[in-house]
Amino acid sequence: MRLRLPEERPTEPPTGYKIAHPVLDADGGRAGFLGVSLGAAAPYRVLDEARCVYGRRHRAPHRRCDCGFHCVHERAVAEGLLVHAEHRKAVLLEVAVLGTYIRFERGFRCARQRVRTMTVGPCPCGTAASVLADAGWGRDGRRALEAACGGCAGGRARWTLATFARLAGDGLTVAAAPGNPRSGESPGVPELVAEAALLQARLDWFQGQLGRLGDATGGGEPGAGPR
Repeated sequence: MRLRLPEERPTEPPTGYKIAHPVLDADGGRAGFLGVSLGAAAPYRVLDEARCVYGRRHRAPHRRCDCGFHCVHERAVAEGLLVHAEHRKAVLLEVAVLGTYIRFERGFRCARQRVRTMTVGPCPCGTAASVLADAGWGRDGRRALEAACGGCAGGRARWTLATFARLAGDGLTVAAAPGNPRSGESPGVPELVAEAALLQARLDWFQGQLGRLGDATGGGEPGAGPR
C-alpha cells in the first residue's frame, strides 16, 4: 500500500523566506530575481510559476524531483544564509506559498509563489542602501544588481529602490535594512583627527598641482594679481 502525505488546506497562503539576487532585464523593462542554488538556472518574477529546471515534463513540485520554488519557514534561517561569503550581496525575500506545495521540516517546495517583500542589506561601507547598482555580472539577458549607497555606487548604472519595486510590479514592497557603520558607534576624537589630517593632505596636494599648472603656463599662482 502506498502511503500518502496528509493534505493541507490553509485558509491563507503560508509564508516563507528565501534569498535571491535582484535582476533587471537588459532593456530595463522588467525586474525579477535569480536564485542562489537551483533557482540560479531560471530567473523568476514577483508572481511566477515553477518549472522543472531539469527540463522534465512533470509539474512542479514533483515528489521525486527537486523542482519547485524553495523557501524556509523562519526568517532567521534565511537571514543566516546571507552570512555566507557567496551570498553577501543577495537580498532577503518574504514570499507567499501558492498552489501545490510539499512541506518539509525546515521549509516548502511549491508550484507558485508571490514575492511580497524584498529587503536589501546595507552597502558594503555600512551605510543603509539607497540604490541598487549594476553588480557587474548577469545571466540570460538580465543584469544582476546589488545594494549600495549613493557614494559607493560611483559611476555605475543605478536604480532607486522605489524604481525597482515599480519595474517588478505586482505589489512588491522594497525595504532597506538599517545601516551599521562601526557597529552603530559615532567616530571618536582619534578618528576625526585622522580624517582631518587626510583632508589636509589632499588639500595640500591639490594646491601643489595648481601651483605647478600656473608655473607651466607662466601665470604664476592661480588667481594672483600683478606684482
